Amino acid sequence: MTVARVSTVAFEGIEAREVDVQVQISGGGNKMTLVGLPDKAVAESQERVRSALHAIGLALPPRRVVVNLAPADLPKEGSHYDLPIAMGLLAAMDVLPRDEIARTMALGELALDGQVTAVAGVLPAALAAATAEKTLVCPERCGPEAAWAGGIEIVAAPSLIALINHYRGVSVLRPPEPKLADEDTTPLPDLKDVKGQETAKRALEITAAGGHNLLMIGPPGSGKSMLAARLPGLLPPLDAREALELSMIQSLAGELKDGAIGRRRPFRAPHHSASMAALTGGGLRVRPGEVSLAHLGVLFLDELPEFQRQVLDSLRQPLETGSTLVARANAHIRYPSRVQLVAAMNPCRCGHLGDPGLACNRAPRCGADYQSRISGPLYDRIDLHVEVPQVSAADLGLPTPREGSAEVAARVAAARALQTARYAGAGVRTNAEAEGDVLDEGTKLEANARSLLVEAADKMRLSARGYTRALRVARSIADLAGSAVTTRSHVAEALSYRRLNLS
Repeated sequence: MTVARVSTVAFEGIEAREVDVQVQISGGGNKMTLVGLPDKAVAESQERVRSALHAIGLALPPRRVVVNLAPADLPKEGSHYDLPIAMGLLAAMDVLPRDEIARTMALGELALDGQVTAVAGVLPAALAAATAEKTLVCPERCGPEAAWAGGIEIVAAPSLIALINHYRGVSVLRPPEPKLADEDTTPLPDLKDVKGQETAKRALEITAAGGHNLLMIGPPGSGKSMLAARLPGLLPPLDAREALELSMIQSLAGELKDGAIGRRRPFRAPHHSASMAALTGGGLRVRPGEVSLAHLGVLFLDELPEFQRQVLDSLRQPLETGSTLVARANAHIRYPSRVQLVAAMNPCRCGHLGDPGLACNRAPRCGADYQSRISGPLYDRIDLHVEVPQVSAADLGLPTPREGSAEVAARVAAARALQTARYAGAGVRTNAEAEGDVLDEGTKLEANARSLLVEAADKMRLSARGYTRALRVARSIADLAGSAVTTRSHVAEALSYRRLNLS
């Protein structure tokens, strides 16, 4: 009673842990048993496997079949265990070569007719297979996604019978090619559409240049959402390493379309009714939330005070560390979450605080109550706070601005290039990520600029975090100006974007 083996994976965040699928066929009984802490989807796989085998003219032997998923104390979740269980059974039945299958890592869901259907998480699994130096077997639709791992043999099977024929030499499945997503020809919203709001436009440019967080406060219709929608058009495309990093998260969430990897940075805008699990990740099967799906891109929260306070406060850790840790009694799941938070809010519930003709009869008390829905620590993690006043009819009648997103994006790209060269080897992408000695050495702060920052921090009662974030913004302003040093004027502008008190 020898044991047939094949590998698969269990996901912990973006990490893929190897699982040993052991199949034994022994005498006595006519029953198939799955052990190794399977969830409901895994337990149901025996019925899918049985039907898939029947569809290709095979049947389980009328004997006792035991499938062990080791390690036994690791929870097994999802339908991707179907294919490795079927391959282990076929190897135990001597339909597939045992030795070759033992050097294979597989994942995929089986349809009742024997087709191998797409599953989430193929890219992290392919990277795990490359580390373990094993062949990867995956669904045909996921082949282009797996091919990005490189350096491994990949068998992308459309069906169980095609996989059997491949291993028996009847036919050969061609290795998949890595696939780039088709260039999205839909033009991004352009800054030329925004009339007036020069201060907000400048803040948006600084935000894009340094990877900072931004809060816009203004009355309804002043253009806050319009400005936020134009930030993606100012950001440089993802480089190859960043695209792969983001695609791993999208793969786990099942949002990688046809296995193709794109270069456009994500822009996520969840509704203010979003739950904590939806925003930061969680659920019965822990999935990445919006803050992780926006990794290396923009997370836009419109009507910020309308979000539940507990949900907003759950963003503190991701904004500070660039990762989200979802704690469970039996596991801790970590997802990358390096985002640019862009938030918009009205100054009060009615939205017209400071306008005697439109403000409600509770002003200015309503403004203080409304803004207090956002905790001080969350305010402190936002680098730039800018007022977006109502646009006048005269501004709307002005001709289209000559400078649009293309011109601003060119300056942003030049500033990002300076940061890439400055932080090379430090594991830092932008000024917003720099800290400690890396920030101090990269800032090159002039003496009079440092004295202004220290004096202002004392008078404005900035926290240590606020001091650091003002310094990072000043460095981004200097990069936009092409200055090797951070001057007093750069610091003064950065300080002008600290928290507004509109009540």
